Amino acid sequence: MTRETNRADRHAEFSLVSPQATAGAIVAEPATRPEKITADAVVLFLTEGGIGGGAAAELDRATGGLITRLAAAGEITGKRHECVPLLAAPGLEAGQLLVVGLGKREEVECGVLYRAAATAARHLAGRPRTKVVFVADGWWSARQVEQAVAGAAVGMVGQDLYRAEPRRIRFGATVWTNASPETVRTGATIADGVNLARRLVNTPPDDLYPQSFAEEAAAVAGRTGMEIEIWDEERLRRERCEAMLAVGRGSSRPPRLVILRYRGPGRDAGARSPRGDAPDLALVGKGVTFDSGGLSLKPSDSMLSMKCDMAGGAAVLAATATIAALRLPVHVVAAIGLVENMTGPAAYKLGDVITARSGTTIEVHNTDAEGRVVLADVLDVVRELQPRAIVDAATLTGACMVALGQDVAGLFSNDQPWCDTLAAAARAVGEPVWQLPMYADYDEHIKSEVADIKNVGDGRWGGAITAAKFLERFVGGIPWTHVDIAGPAFAEKSRPWTDGGATGAMVRPFVELVRGPA
Repeated sequence: MTRETNRADRHAEFSLVSPQATAGAIVAEPATRPEKITADAVVLFLTEGGIGGGAAAELDRATGGLITRLAAAGEITGKRHECVPLLAAPGLEAGQLLVVGLGKREEVECGVLYRAAATAARHLAGRPRTKVVFVADGWWSARQVEQAVAGAAVGMVGQDLYRAEPRRIRFGATVWTNASPETVRTGATIADGVNLARRLVNTPPDDLYPQSFAEEAAAVAGRTGMEIEIWDEERLRRERCEAMLAVGRGSSRPPRLVILRYRGPGRDAGARSPRGDAPDLALVGKGVTFDSGGLSLKPSDSMLSMKCDMAGGAAVLAATATIAALRLPVHVVAAIGLVENMTGPAAYKLGDVITARSGTTIEVHNTDAEGRVVLADVLDVVRELQPRAIVDAATLTGACMVALGQDVAGLFSNDQPWCDTLAAAARAVGEPVWQLPMYADYDEHIKSEVADIKNVGDGRWGGAITAAKFLERFVGGIPWTHVDIAGPAFAEKSRPWTDGGATGAMVRPFVELVRGPA
């Protein structure tokens, strides 16, 4: 079987049209008496401090007070990420009752529920399950239920795309009680987007490179009804995208620029608007499908996970596709710059001066600072469309990980209200972000002696900020926020709620950004 056929088969497992393609049927069913539920497993979410009322009290009654007794003995605490299976629980027809901790009730929010449901699904997905029933609680909001549904559908999908025997097996059917069908459908669609991003990031660079990523984007666009343009090497040259072309010169696989456009209900082309056909939002993604560091070669340990250097592009593609699948009433343009940064005989060199599409000249001081060089051209393409606002996502700097660790994305902006809006969307779905300063003094750090700017700052300090100041030069004053996802995009090891590998970072926040507050 050829690699192309393998790739097509794996691709067919995912769809942004039908969540069933991701993880079997994901449906809502009316609540029924716990003792009447027939399933391989029933999942109960429990907070600290006792049984209380609601679903926990119902299941405790059905099991003859078993949960109360175990809680009194300290066997069940309700602490976050605790996962206690009760096999053949008395009074239940289900094969097991899985009790998952949420922590303190007053601290329960969307992110807690997303991770708790993912923890439960990951625990159960180690073997085939025909049917798993998750019991939503009556005090959860609709958005919280959506995120729990999404978490469960993400948790049952592993990163083992190439294993003969997968470690995670999707449930035949996932049933949610105490949840509306629309809420469950929305949550499943969000999960579909997260899993799409995870799959792309987890795909090895010999299978996912600029052209094959562009083909994936075209397939996703076809399934969700988005418009798509793909600029090949010749078109990039005509469009003066010399920064992208320079980074891609060292690879045998030429760059691509993918431009997606989604017009939601009421935002059709030609609709009467004082701004004409300008987008409401532009999403921009860094798509370095493999980063060797170029001639500024990375050490082997640092290079091993560099298939993840296109995680920003994957998040942008997946989020835009999810927005389209949900038919949200917005006009979005997404642009993804796709390159391989390699060391071939034509590779760009330290000391080179590149003229970006905007006319800005860039002196190359480090070929491993390539993502910002790629985004210089992509942001300029987007700037010409005059969107209301721009967000870019990129695994841009190790410096951001030094500052914020592996779990928090850095935010950098030229417009405080726009940055606050994005931060609120991220926190609403439980993805931690933190804003770093963009003082004008940092502009001095990227000034070049021989060109307009250089692609790294002075010395080791403030590297995440100087990278953001570099990008700021190419947005033309449009409200813009840069998200550095170098830390959260890829988990170096497994956590209770996720396998090691791609996390799908920023897909849910971007969808939430478009939806707005509940």
